[in-house]
Amino acid sequence: MAAITTAGTTISASVTLPATYDQAGYEALTFTSVGEITEVGEYGKEYNLVTHIPLATRRTQKLKGSYNDGSISLQMAYDPDDSGQAILVTALDSDDSIAFKIVDQDGTVDYFTGKVMSYRKNIGGVDTIRSASTSVELDSDVITV
Repeated sequence: MAAITTAGTTISASVTLPATYDQAGYEALTFTSVGEITEVGEYGKEYNLVTHIPLATRRTQKLKGSYNDGSISLQMAYDPDDSGQAILVTALDSDDSIAFKIVDQDGTVDYFTGKVMSYRKNIGGVDTIRSASTSVELDSDVITV
């Protein structure tokens, strides 16, 4: 069976960018785990649709145009003492990208860089955990190893 759960997935960040955007470049970095992650949104490359409709055929021709590396949303319990969350907070006020490493339960690793666009706290109600969310705009290819 190829299906696995997401239990055990870890996410780490590094303020240092890789010298080369490949496995060796990312593996040379020191990553800090982002603590208390509860949910990771979808991420990855998405192409824009380009269409052309000639009058004679009336058929819409569909082509791939430019692409966007996408974004990722991270949900977490807010922990002001967590070093990984501190990296996200610091990166929020910077125009620089940071590097990310996601390790799945089966050991698959995704590396990419991105800009932290938001870090928002949520107090919630009396029976909820104080949480935070962050949005990261990917600005490199996702390298899967």
